[in-house]
Amino acid sequence: MSSSGLATVELAEEGSELAGKWVPEAGMICCSLRHRGEELLAQNRGLSSYVELGKTMGIPLLYPWANRLAGFDYSLAGRTVELPHDPSLVALDGNGLPIHGVIGGRVAWELTRPPEPGASSLSARLRWSESAPELFEVFPFEHELHYAAQLRAGTLEVEVTVHACGADVVPLAFGFHPYLALPGVQRERMLIELPAMRALTLAANQIPNGHGQQLPPQGFALGDREFDDGFDLVPERAVFSATGAGRRIELELLEGYPCAQVFAPAASSFICFEPMTAPANALCAGSGLRVLEPGERYRARFSLSIRDLP
Repeated sequence: MSSSGLATVELAEEGSELAGKWVPEAGMICCSLRHRGEELLAQNRGLSSYVELGKTMGIPLLYPWANRLAGFDYSLAGRTVELPHDPSLVALDGNGLPIHGVIGGRVAWELTRPPEPGASSLSARLRWSESAPELFEVFPFEHELHYAAQLRAGTLEVEVTVHACGADVVPLAFGFHPYLALPGVQRERMLIELPAMRALTLAANQIPNGHGQQLPPQGFALGDREFDDGFDLVPERAVFSATGAGRRIELELLEGYPCAQVFAPAASSFICFEPMTAPANALCAGSGLRVLEPGERYRARFSLSIRDLP
Protein backbone atom coordinates (compact mmCIF):
# COMPACT_ATOMS: atom_id res chain seq x y z
CA MET A 1 0.00 0.00 0.00
CA SER A 2 1.37 3.44 -0.94
CA SER A 3 1.46 6.60 1.18
CA SER A 4 -1.62 7.80 -0.74
CA GLY A 5 -3.58 4.72 0.35
CA LEU A 6 -3.55 3.20 -3.14
CA ALA A 7 -2.37 -0.35 -3.77
CA THR A 8 1.07 -0.78 -5.34
CA VAL A 9 2.43 -3.59 -7.49
CA GLU A 10 6.07 -4.54 -6.93
CA LEU A 11 8.38 -6.15 -9.45
CA ALA A 12 11.87 -7.51 -8.89
CA GLU A 13 14.23 -9.59 -10.96
CA GLU A 14 16.17 -12.15 -9.01
CA GLY A 15 19.86 -11.42 -9.19
CA SER A 16 19.56 -8.09 -11.02
CA GLU A 17 19.39 -5.95 -7.86
CA LEU A 18 16.68 -3.91 -9.60
CA ALA A 19 13.16 -3.49 -8.20
CA GLY A 20 10.24 -1.19 -8.92
CA LYS A 21 6.74 -0.20 -7.78
CA TRP A 22 3.67 0.77 -9.83
CA VAL A 23 0.28 2.22 -8.88
CA PRO A 24 -2.41 0.99 -11.34
CA GLU A 25 -5.13 3.20 -9.82
CA ALA A 26 -2.98 6.30 -10.39
CA GLY A 27 -2.34 6.23 -14.12
CA MET A 28 0.09 3.27 -13.91
CA ILE A 29 2.79 5.53 -12.53
CA CYS A 30 6.08 3.83 -11.69
CA CYS A 31 6.62 5.51 -8.33
CA SER A 32 9.91 3.82 -7.42
CA LEU A 33 12.86 2.16 -9.15
CA ARG A 34 15.63 0.95 -6.86
CA HIS A 35 19.09 -0.35 -7.68
CA ARG A 36 20.77 -2.22 -4.82
CA GLY A 37 18.23 -0.58 -2.52
CA GLU A 38 18.97 2.99 -3.68
CA GLU A 39 16.21 5.06 -5.27
CA LEU A 40 16.83 6.16 -8.88
CA LEU A 41 13.66 8.24 -9.32
CA ALA A 42 13.17 11.71 -7.86
CA GLN A 43 10.19 11.72 -5.50
CA ASN A 44 9.65 15.51 -5.71
CA ARG A 45 6.45 16.35 -3.78
CA GLY A 46 5.51 12.70 -3.45
CA LEU A 47 2.88 10.32 -4.75
CA SER A 48 -0.05 12.01 -3.03
CA SER A 49 0.66 15.32 -4.81
CA TYR A 50 0.84 13.48 -8.10
CA VAL A 51 -2.45 11.68 -7.49
CA GLU A 52 -4.34 14.77 -6.32
CA LEU A 53 -2.66 17.67 -8.14
CA GLY A 54 -0.73 16.19 -11.05
CA LYS A 55 2.65 17.22 -9.59
CA THR A 56 4.83 14.76 -11.45
CA MET A 57 7.42 12.40 -9.93
CA GLY A 58 8.76 8.90 -10.60
CA ILE A 59 7.90 7.77 -14.14
CA PRO A 60 4.39 8.97 -14.97
CA LEU A 61 2.58 8.20 -18.22
CA LEU A 62 1.45 11.55 -19.64
CA TYR A 63 -1.85 10.83 -21.37
CA PRO A 64 -3.48 11.77 -23.69
CA TRP A 65 -0.81 14.41 -24.31
CA ALA A 66 2.69 15.05 -23.02
CA ASN A 67 3.93 18.50 -22.09
CA ARG A 68 1.87 21.63 -22.75
CA LEU A 69 -1.01 22.67 -24.96
CA ALA A 70 -1.24 26.27 -26.18
CA GLY A 71 -4.86 26.58 -25.05
CA PHE A 72 -7.98 24.84 -23.82
CA ASP A 73 -9.33 23.68 -27.18
CA TYR A 74 -8.14 21.61 -30.11
CA SER A 75 -9.75 20.41 -33.34
CA LEU A 76 -9.45 17.04 -35.03
CA ALA A 77 -11.49 14.95 -37.46
CA GLY A 78 -14.18 17.58 -37.81
CA ARG A 79 -14.76 18.14 -34.11
CA THR A 80 -13.55 20.77 -31.66
CA VAL A 81 -12.79 19.69 -28.11
CA GLU A 82 -13.14 22.19 -25.27
CA LEU A 83 -11.07 21.12 -22.27
CA PRO A 84 -12.72 21.59 -18.88
CA HIS A 85 -11.20 24.31 -16.70
CA ASP A 86 -10.95 21.86 -13.83
CA PRO A 87 -7.53 21.76 -12.08
CA SER A 88 -8.51 18.54 -10.31
CA LEU A 89 -8.74 16.86 -13.75
CA VAL A 90 -6.14 18.69 -15.85
CA ALA A 91 -3.10 20.33 -14.25
CA LEU A 92 -1.84 23.77 -15.30
CA ASP A 93 1.70 24.99 -15.81
CA GLY A 94 3.08 28.30 -14.53
CA ASN A 95 1.49 30.14 -17.45
CA GLY A 96 -1.96 28.64 -16.84
CA LEU A 97 -1.69 26.23 -19.79
CA PRO A 98 -2.98 22.64 -19.61
CA ILE A 99 -0.09 20.24 -19.11
CA HIS A 100 0.47 16.47 -19.18
CA GLY A 101 -3.08 15.31 -19.94
CA VAL A 102 -5.43 13.93 -17.31
CA ILE A 103 -4.10 13.92 -13.74
CA GLY A 104 -3.01 10.36 -12.95
CA GLY A 105 -5.19 9.99 -9.88
CA ARG A 106 -8.26 10.15 -12.14
CA VAL A 107 -7.09 7.29 -14.40
CA ALA A 108 -7.44 3.76 -13.00
CA TRP A 109 -5.96 0.83 -14.92
CA GLU A 110 -6.95 -2.82 -14.65
CA LEU A 111 -4.24 -5.43 -14.21
CA THR A 112 -4.66 -8.11 -16.85
CA ARG A 113 -2.15 -10.45 -15.27
CA PRO A 114 -1.83 -9.80 -11.53
CA PRO A 115 1.81 -10.56 -10.72
CA GLU A 116 2.77 -13.08 -8.09
CA PRO A 117 5.18 -12.07 -5.29
CA GLY A 118 8.66 -11.78 -6.76
CA ALA A 119 7.35 -11.37 -10.32
CA SER A 120 9.42 -9.45 -12.86
CA SER A 121 6.63 -8.31 -15.23
CA LEU A 122 3.13 -6.87 -15.25
CA SER A 123 0.48 -5.96 -17.81
CA ALA A 124 -2.58 -3.72 -17.59
CA ARG A 125 -5.28 -2.24 -19.79
CA LEU A 126 -7.49 0.83 -19.89
CA ARG A 127 -10.67 1.26 -21.90
CA TRP A 128 -11.04 4.90 -23.01
CA SER A 129 -14.68 5.34 -23.98
CA GLU A 130 -17.93 7.09 -23.09
CA SER A 131 -18.22 4.74 -20.12
CA ALA A 132 -15.57 6.98 -18.48
CA PRO A 133 -17.23 10.37 -19.16
CA GLU A 134 -14.65 12.64 -17.50
CA LEU A 135 -11.84 11.07 -19.53
CA PHE A 136 -13.90 11.13 -22.71
CA GLU A 137 -14.67 14.82 -22.17
CA VAL A 138 -10.96 15.60 -22.34
CA PHE A 139 -10.18 13.23 -25.23
CA PRO A 140 -13.35 12.00 -27.02
CA PHE A 141 -11.81 9.22 -29.11
CA GLU A 142 -12.71 5.62 -28.30
CA HIS A 143 -9.71 3.31 -27.93
CA GLU A 144 -8.00 0.82 -25.65
CA LEU A 145 -4.59 1.09 -24.04
CA HIS A 146 -2.29 -1.75 -23.03
CA TYR A 147 0.66 -1.21 -20.68
CA ALA A 148 3.44 -3.74 -20.02
CA ALA A 149 6.52 -3.46 -17.82
CA GLN A 150 9.32 -5.99 -17.42
CA LEU A 151 12.57 -6.17 -15.47
CA ARG A 152 15.24 -8.18 -17.21
CA ALA A 153 19.06 -8.20 -16.98
CA GLY A 154 19.21 -4.94 -15.04
CA THR A 155 16.84 -3.19 -17.45
CA LEU A 156 13.28 -1.92 -17.14
CA GLU A 157 11.33 -2.02 -20.40
CA VAL A 158 7.99 -0.22 -20.69
CA GLU A 159 5.61 -0.75 -23.61
CA VAL A 160 2.34 1.01 -24.41
CA THR A 161 0.04 -0.13 -27.22
CA VAL A 162 -2.87 1.99 -28.44
CA HIS A 163 -5.69 0.17 -30.26
CA ALA A 164 -8.25 2.26 -32.13
CA CYS A 165 -10.93 -0.31 -31.35
CA GLY A 166 -13.99 1.81 -32.07
CA ALA A 167 -15.24 3.99 -34.92
CA ASP A 168 -13.04 6.98 -33.98
CA VAL A 169 -9.66 8.04 -35.26
CA VAL A 170 -7.19 8.37 -32.35
CA PRO A 171 -4.44 11.03 -32.22
CA LEU A 172 -1.13 10.02 -30.65
CA ALA A 173 0.44 12.69 -28.46
CA PHE A 174 1.38 10.84 -25.24
CA GLY A 175 4.72 10.35 -23.55
CA PHE A 176 6.54 9.55 -20.31
CA HIS A 177 8.40 11.76 -17.85
CA PRO A 178 11.15 9.78 -16.04
CA TYR A 179 12.71 11.76 -13.20
CA LEU A 180 16.17 10.19 -13.06
CA ALA A 181 18.50 10.69 -10.12
CA LEU A 182 21.97 9.30 -9.41
CA PRO A 183 22.40 8.64 -5.68
CA GLY A 184 25.38 10.42 -4.17
CA VAL A 185 26.14 12.48 -7.28
CA GLN A 186 26.20 16.26 -7.12
CA ARG A 187 24.28 17.86 -9.97
CA GLU A 188 27.30 19.63 -11.46
CA ARG A 189 29.22 16.35 -11.66
CA MET A 190 26.51 14.42 -13.46
CA LEU A 191 27.81 13.40 -16.92
CA ILE A 192 25.13 13.62 -19.61
CA GLU A 193 25.03 12.15 -23.11
CA LEU A 194 22.39 13.10 -25.69
CA PRO A 195 21.85 11.53 -29.13
CA ALA A 196 21.74 13.28 -32.49
CA MET A 197 18.35 15.01 -32.93
CA ARG A 198 16.77 18.28 -34.06
CA ALA A 199 16.07 21.08 -31.60
CA LEU A 200 12.67 22.76 -31.58
CA THR A 201 12.48 26.52 -31.12
CA LEU A 202 10.19 27.54 -28.27
CA ALA A 203 8.12 30.61 -27.53
CA ALA A 204 8.32 32.26 -24.12
CA ASN A 205 5.49 29.98 -22.90
CA GLN A 206 7.50 26.86 -23.91
CA ILE A 207 5.24 26.08 -26.89
CA PRO A 208 7.18 25.00 -30.02
CA ASN A 209 7.07 27.60 -32.80
CA GLY A 210 9.57 26.23 -35.31
CA HIS A 211 12.51 23.96 -36.00
CA GLY A 212 16.02 24.71 -34.89
CA GLN A 213 19.28 23.12 -35.92
CA GLN A 214 20.12 19.45 -36.27
CA LEU A 215 22.36 18.62 -33.33
CA PRO A 216 25.15 16.03 -33.29
CA PRO A 217 25.55 13.63 -30.35
CA GLN A 218 26.64 15.52 -27.24
CA GLY A 219 28.42 14.70 -24.01
CA PHE A 220 28.98 17.13 -21.14
CA ALA A 221 28.98 17.64 -17.39
CA LEU A 222 25.60 19.05 -16.36
CA GLY A 223 27.21 21.74 -14.22
CA ASP A 224 24.87 24.72 -13.92
CA ARG A 225 23.17 24.13 -17.28
CA GLU A 226 19.38 24.18 -17.34
CA PHE A 227 17.08 22.34 -19.74
CA ASP A 228 13.41 22.44 -20.67
CA ASP A 229 14.01 21.74 -24.34
CA GLY A 230 12.05 19.90 -27.03
CA PHE A 231 13.44 17.81 -29.88
CA ASP A 232 12.17 15.89 -32.89
CA LEU A 233 13.78 13.68 -35.54
CA VAL A 234 14.95 11.44 -32.72
CA PRO A 235 16.01 8.13 -34.32
CA GLU A 236 14.87 4.74 -33.11
CA ARG A 237 17.32 3.17 -30.67
CA ALA A 238 18.51 6.64 -29.62
CA VAL A 239 20.19 6.55 -26.19
CA PHE A 240 20.21 9.26 -23.50
CA SER A 241 22.39 8.68 -20.44
CA ALA A 242 23.45 10.04 -17.05
CA THR A 243 26.61 8.81 -15.31
CA GLY A 244 28.16 9.40 -11.91
CA ALA A 245 29.52 7.70 -8.77
CA GLY A 246 30.24 4.49 -10.67
CA ARG A 247 26.70 4.06 -12.00
CA ARG A 248 25.24 4.70 -15.46
CA ILE A 249 21.56 5.07 -16.36
CA GLU A 250 20.66 4.74 -20.03
CA LEU A 251 17.26 5.52 -21.50
CA GLU A 252 16.82 3.98 -24.95
CA LEU A 253 13.92 4.83 -27.27
CA LEU A 254 13.25 1.39 -28.68
CA GLU A 255 10.22 2.10 -30.86
CA GLY A 256 7.51 4.66 -31.54
CA TYR A 257 9.04 7.78 -29.93
CA PRO A 258 10.27 10.24 -32.61
CA CYS A 259 10.31 13.18 -30.16
CA ALA A 260 11.76 13.91 -26.75
CA GLN A 261 12.05 16.55 -24.06
CA VAL A 262 15.06 17.11 -21.81
CA PHE A 263 14.21 18.71 -18.46
CA ALA A 264 16.75 19.69 -15.79
CA PRO A 265 15.74 22.85 -13.89
CA ALA A 266 18.18 24.85 -11.79
CA ALA A 267 18.95 23.48 -8.33
CA SER A 268 17.35 20.12 -9.19
CA SER A 269 19.01 16.83 -8.35
CA PHE A 270 17.44 15.02 -11.33
CA ILE A 271 17.37 15.03 -15.10
CA CYS A 272 14.42 13.94 -17.26
CA PHE A 273 14.76 12.31 -20.68
CA GLU A 274 11.16 12.24 -21.85
CA PRO A 275 10.00 9.88 -24.65
CA MET A 276 7.21 11.51 -26.70
CA THR A 277 5.09 10.30 -29.61
CA ALA A 278 4.66 13.88 -30.88
CA PRO A 279 6.03 17.35 -30.11
CA ALA A 280 4.48 19.43 -27.36
CA ASN A 281 1.22 21.10 -28.45
CA ALA A 282 0.75 18.66 -31.35
CA LEU A 283 -2.94 18.23 -30.48
CA CYS A 284 -3.48 21.96 -31.08
CA ALA A 285 -0.96 22.68 -33.84
CA GLY A 286 -1.13 19.37 -35.71
CA SER A 287 2.61 19.47 -36.42
CA GLY A 288 4.15 16.02 -36.06
CA LEU A 289 0.85 14.46 -34.98
CA ARG A 290 0.09 10.91 -36.11
CA VAL A 291 -3.53 9.73 -36.13
CA LEU A 292 -4.64 6.09 -35.96
CA GLU A 293 -7.48 5.02 -38.22
CA PRO A 294 -10.18 2.72 -36.77
CA GLY A 295 -8.77 -0.76 -36.28
CA GLU A 296 -5.10 0.32 -36.27
CA ARG A 297 -2.62 -0.23 -33.43
CA TYR A 298 0.45 1.72 -32.37
CA ARG A 299 3.22 0.38 -30.15
CA ALA A 300 5.78 2.52 -28.31
CA ARG A 301 8.62 1.18 -26.16
CA PHE A 302 11.51 2.54 -24.14
CA SER A 303 13.95 1.01 -21.69
CA LEU A 304 15.97 2.11 -18.68
CA SER A 305 19.21 0.21 -18.10
CA ILE A 306 21.31 0.54 -14.99
CA ARG A 307 24.84 -0.72 -14.79
CA ASP A 308 27.92 -0.34 -12.64
CA LEU A 309 31.08 1.11 -14.12
CA PRO A 310 34.56 -0.16 -13.27
